[in-house]
Amino acid sequence: MKRILFVCLMSFFTGSFAFADTVSINHFMVKENPFAESEIAIVATDSLNNIREDVSGRFSFTLNGFQQEMVFDKGTAFYRHKIERSTFLYVKHVNDSGTHSLLYYIYKHDSKLTPIHISWLLLLAIPIGLILLAYIFKRFIIIAIVIFCIFLYFNHHNGLSIPTFFESIFDGLKGVF
Repeated sequence: MKRILFVCLMSFFTGSFAFADTVSINHFMVKENPFAESEIAIVATDSLNNIREDVSGRFSFTLNGFQQEMVFDKGTAFYRHKIERSTFLYVKHVNDSGTHSLLYYIYKHDSKLTPIHISWLLLLAIPIGLILLAYIFKRFIIIAIVIFCIFLYFNHHNGLSIPTFFESIFDGLKGVF
């Protein structure tokens, strides 16, 4: 009887320690897909930008406002939509530890894609810098307005809308606090 009780207790305690640990993506980056032309890949990384090969499965991402189920295999998921021209790409992932989002400018040249990470500080610094220059130099007001209009047109023409612009800045500010 003692032996049966001992076996039951041991199986109960070992069963309680055998639960699988959930894998979450807290850092990621966008790279060019090496297997397809004009496509990108999302790579799960750690805080030092090393690829996390333990990430496998389906994870929900939002790319430019569209919900996508990304299938990760050894830390890499492929976005199967062709990118026809240079554009902004806003990638957001929500998990239990919070919202993780990055803004990239995907520069297309020849048949290659070059993802350039755009910091929320840069998005905030350009308009504030133009406003400060216009305030300091009164004659610079017209030039600052023209440069600001060109900045807005470039962003809008390449797929960065005003709501995405502010959402990227607010997500960056949330990450600071």
